[in-house]
This record gives sequence, structure tokens and C-alpha cells, in this order.
Amino acid sequence: MKWIFSYLSPLKSRITVGVLIKVIGTVAELMIPFILSHILENVIHEGRIEYILFYGILMALCAAVACLGNIIANRMAAKTTMIFSSEMRRELFSKTLHLSARNTDKFTIPSLESRITSDTYNVQNFIGMMQRMGIRAPILLLGGSIITLIMDRMLALVMIATLPLIFIVVYSISRMGVPLYSKVQASVDGMVRVVREDAQGIRVIKALSKVEYENQRYDKANAELKKNESLAGIIMGSVNPLMNLLMNGGIVAVIAVSAYFVSTGTSSATTVIAFMQYFTLISMAMMSLSRMFVMYTKCAASAKRICEVIECENELTPCEDDGEGNPELHISFERVSFSYLGKKNNLKDISFCLRKGEHLGIIGATGSGKSTLLRILMRFYDTDSGIVRINGKDVRSYDREELTSMFGAVFQNDFIYADSIEENIRFGRELSAEEITEAAKIAQAHDFITAFSEGYSYPVSSGGTNLSGGQKQRLLISRAVAGRPEILVLDDSSSALDYRTDANLREALAKSLPNSTVITVAQRVSSVKGCDLILVIDDGEIIGHGKHEELLRDCPEYKEISDSQMGGAFLE
Repeated sequence: MKWIFSYLSPLKSRITVGVLIKVIGTVAELMIPFILSHILENVIHEGRIEYILFYGILMALCAAVACLGNIIANRMAAKTTMIFSSEMRRELFSKTLHLSARNTDKFTIPSLESRITSDTYNVQNFIGMMQRMGIRAPILLLGGSIITLIMDRMLALVMIATLPLIFIVVYSISRMGVPLYSKVQASVDGMVRVVREDAQGIRVIKALSKVEYENQRYDKANAELKKNESLAGIIMGSVNPLMNLLMNGGIVAVIAVSAYFVSTGTSSATTVIAFMQYFTLISMAMMSLSRMFVMYTKCAASAKRICEVIECENELTPCEDDGEGNPELHISFERVSFSYLGKKNNLKDISFCLRKGEHLGIIGATGSGKSTLLRILMRFYDTDSGIVRINGKDVRSYDREELTSMFGAVFQNDFIYADSIEENIRFGRELSAEEITEAAKIAQAHDFITAFSEGYSYPVSSGGTNLSGGQKQRLLISRAVAGRPEILVLDDSSSALDYRTDANLREALAKSLPNSTVITVAQRVSSVKGCDLILVIDDGEIIGHGKHEELLRDCPEYKEISDSQMGGAFLE
């Protein structure tokens, strides 16, 4: 948990002031029973009303300082915690966005979501509690013990004798808490995954009448979470009852011993009254410490999960280029092989090259490795062997921002967020309204956008659920071409378009982006037949390459796909 201090370090001035105020307020609270004991034992016997009023006002003043100090310190702690948690969540979210695809796969999206939400909440709660109770409780415990030792050593020792037992109980149980709450958070990940999947696929679930089935999936994940939470709750919940038992045993012992001392004249009733007040304060401090130990176990488990993400090393760091590439080639793959899990190659010995402005078409069966090839090109993953070059340079030698700025991309499962059509196309870039309109025209989206009464201000729901499949694809293509990218990647992005719209789109891309290299992954031959180079991929291998006419002649698999789709004829 050392990394937490890196977030607290900039707030040390605020924390120091808050701690000082908390100390002053707590010390003032400790003085109240002592002053009361002094009044009962010394002042009342003198019978002077002015002394009684003086010490009474002093007690009220201490109470006011204690109350005001705690209020101010708690408000400062709340502000500090808010700043701390905000910065922690911001950096964790930023780190999540910068994770490599391989690391994202390792953590999983649902787990990353729960780390950003519930895990940061657990750490935030502990930091806030530390500032509120972590200062007050030890002062009450230590200060109360010292004052009672000064007042009556024997009674104080009876009271203090219970504290080691309480500490042993709390420490022993708290050590069990970290693995227990780690299991709880892992169960939260599982439940978040089910909820996320069902929220995204709600229409399919209803269409296939699988609501009850998904309820059962959720119930299973919920039951697992309930089991782990119950186990953690039972074990960690035993802290307070055991503490109460030990503290009540200590009170009984103090009362019994004090009764004996009073009866023998070695102690006074006023001292016993003060002792009981201090014992109450010490009991409250111990209860606060036990709550902090419980919160610490949650915080430690969550902090470990957060730290795993924050300290995750980025394996996709830039490296030196070998200088052996051909700068006249825009894109080249040189005997590239890749495996996601290191067991079976998802790409095998892939080689091809493109010049600037050429169009590449990639076609093949589902799961053949088409999208994987694009991920390697954009360096979402590094190759296991072989080299991918852009402008003659190894893609691994590019800075990440420099590399991604070359691309405009539409992926199979791309996303649309809840905002206007215009903002979804702009996507945070400095693009004028004219550039956005031009991009929509290229993508064949302008007509359906202007058909809405709000036009480009039409509000799109999250995921684009209020748009048709073809409208979503054209909106995403508009976003990709709006930045006039050097390389345009279209991963099965026209599957929902009719043949004529698809043909118009390809014509507009060739006319409006003559200097952009376009890579089109498609299931339809009509989407790639006009490309300068077509790759036919099967099981991660290139089984055919060339132009459309060449493949019809030389590649039986391509000819079979062409004949099955269009009977050998194409709509021009």
C-alpha cells in the first residue's frame, strides 16, 4: 500500500493542519473527566461557588473545543479524501486506457470496471476513516491510559490488562480479512461481467426468450458473491462482539477492584467516577480501532488489486528500428507469426506489402485471423516473429501517439456514446462543422442524418440503440474518415449496408482519400473486389493473394466464395 502515499504527499500540508486540529480537539475531550474529578474531589468541599463556576465553564470550553475541533478536522478530512480519491480514480482510469491489449485481456474488462469503482471506494473509505478515527482513537487510548495511571495506578493496571487481549483478537481476525475480501472482490468481478454482458445483449436475450436463463446466470454469480460476503462478514463481524466481551469483562473487573479500594479507603468514589468515564472513552477508542482494522482488510485487498493495474508494465515500449525497411513501401508484413496464448499460431508466416494510396482487401471465414492481422498492424499486440513496417520503419520503433495518429479505424464491435451525432463524429478532435459534414457525405451518412429533425444535433443513445445497423456503421465510418487518416482500417464495417450503398462508399473513399491506404476486412467479395491487393486468409495463413480476376482464376476458395454469394456476377 506504499503507493497510496504518493497520492497523499501533495496533500501533506492540509493533512498536517487537520491532524493538529484533531489532536487539540481530542486532548480537550480527554480533559473533561479529569476536570470533573477535580471538581468532585477538591472544589466542592471548599464550597466556593466562583471556583465551581470557573471549572464548570472550563469543562464547557473543553467540550466546545472538542466539538468544534472534530467538526473542522472531519470536514478537512472529507475534502482531503475527495481530492485523494479523485486523483487515484483518474490515474487508474488513465492507466486502464493505456493498458496493452494483452494486459487488458489478462485483467478482463469487468475486473477493471470493479477496480475503478468498488475497489477505489474501499480505499477511499479507509483513508477517510484514518483521518477521522485514526488520530482520535490512539490519542484517547494512550491519553486515557496515562491519565488513569496518574490518578490511580492499581485501577489503571486492571483496566489496561484487558487491552493486550483485545489487540491479539483484533489482529488475529484481521489477518484473515485480506484473503477473504480478495475473494469477495473477485466475486464482484464475476457479477459485473454478467450484468455487463446482459446489458449489452438485452435485445438478443429477449428475442431468444432467454430472460429466465440469464436470471439463472445472474443468480449463480450473485450466490457466489453472497457466499463469500457471508463468510467474510461472519469472521470479521466477530471482532465487535469479542471486543465487547473483553471490554465488559474489564469494566466488571475495574468496578469490583474499585469497590474494594473504596471500602478500604485506598481510593475515592470520585476517582472511580472519573475512571468509568475514561474507561468509556477508551472503550470507544478500541471500538473505533476495531472498525479501522476491518476497513483495513478491505482496503488492503482493494489496494492490492488497484496496484496490480497501476504498476502493470507496458510491454509495448518503443524499440530501435533496424533500418532495413524500404521507405517506398507504406505497409509491409515480413513473415509475421503471432499467437494469443502461445499455444497455436493465430497468424502464420504472413507477408505482403502496399504502397501509399493502395487498397487492401482481406477476406476469409470467421475466425480465420483477419481482425488479428489488423491488431498486429496497429500494434495492439507485438508479433511473436517477423516484422511489421510502416513507411519502412518497424511499428515497434514508433511512439504510441505517433503510430495511432496515422490510423482511422472502424472495428467490428466499435462503440457509440450518448451524445449528438456531430460529437460522435468529432470524437474530441478539433474538427469544423464543414469537415464533419464532408466526412458524413463520404461515409454515405449525410442523407439519413439530415432526415432527422435535429440533423447533426440528433441525440444518439449509448451504443447507438436508436439507430439502425447500417446507420451505426456509416456513423462510425464518418468518425474514421473525418481526420483524413494516413491509413484507414475498415474491419467488417459495411456488413449492414446494401450493395449499392457499399459500392457508393467505396467509390467515395477512392475519390476523397486518394493518398490514404485503405484496408478493408469483409465477408462479401463485392466489398473487396476493386482492391489493388486481396488476401484470402484461412486458419491464420494466406491461401490466396492478388487482384480479383487473378483470384477467380488461381484461388479455388475465393472463387467458391464469389460464386456462393453472387453466382459469379456482381452488382456494379
